[in-house]
Amino acid sequence: MRIGVLGAARIAPAALIRPARDVPGVEVAAIAARLRMRATAFAGKNGIPVIHETYDDLLADDTLDAVYIPLPNGRHARWTLAALSAGKHVLVEKPSTANAAQARAVAAAATDSGLVVMEAFHYRYHPLAARMAAIVHGGELGRIRRVETSMCFPLPSFSDIRYDYGLAGGALMDAGCYAVHCLRLLSPNTPRVTGARARTLRSEPRIDRAMDARLDLGDGATGLIRTSIWSTTILSMRARVLGDRGSLVVDNYILPHLFHRFTLTLAGRRVHEKFTGPSSYTHQLRAFAAAVNGSPANLTPPSDSVTTMSLIDDIYQAAGLPLRQ
Repeated sequence: MRIGVLGAARIAPAALIRPARDVPGVEVAAIAARLRMRATAFAGKNGIPVIHETYDDLLADDTLDAVYIPLPNGRHARWTLAALSAGKHVLVEKPSTANAAQARAVAAAATDSGLVVMEAFHYRYHPLAARMAAIVHGGELGRIRRVETSMCFPLPSFSDIRYDYGLAGGALMDAGCYAVHCLRLLSPNTPRVTGARARTLRSEPRIDRAMDARLDLGDGATGLIRTSIWSTTILSMRARVLGDRGSLVVDNYILPHLFHRFTLTLAGRRVHEKFTGPSSYTHQLRAFAAAVNGSPANLTPPSDSVTTMSLIDDIYQAAGLPLRQ
């Protein structure tokens, strides 16, 4: 599988370039960037043989099977649709679109094309995520009473694209989509937003620098999503599930290959589990390659993205903020 990259994004080496070296049959074969000099520098540093002048030129390259899209959030839908029209499979960074309407448009196009579109929630492809879901949905914790997820980190550079409303920025979009997705994974039922509170930038009141959302998870269970890119919470990447038989607490469910703490408590007995092996990005690329080859390996297809983006839209509306465009 030959993959082209749209944009010389900082995430691309960790998310694609290095994993491709460990996944047989996958080659990062081409790149295009908004500025030719950026594409040239990126290609030279990462060993990419072909540089295209424009994104459209890359999509017209018949030697490519798929594209990776790590562009700003607000450009994901446009270029995913363009890639599908060009007959390319797509691995698109999260969030896959700016809002639920865009997600539905991508889902329809993917269905019509028969091509693979995978949203790059890489954590979902790591064995740690599978184990979390198995514990919660397998009944080990009993009846679920509470699910809490967080994704908080500091981003003090306010000129960063993640603070740009025109590029679908905001804490909930950039960091919080992980917390939303993980809460969905661990929820006993489809979550429903019951309230949300945003802390916004003084200079741009449409942009949330932090967001808390409360949810009804059905059958008496409740949920909490907490996310920030600038708040008093410096760092938090935690999933916590409480049931009537025990609890599960996982620190760093997002990048478990770097470090993690997985604590299962049942009947007062606490057990720590460890997960070794390749990075979550490598697991994701393996799954993408398998899906392109016809395997049912896509755990984050467009239908999943529609549900995630619908929940994000609901949180923004509950917080009194406009949807991302």
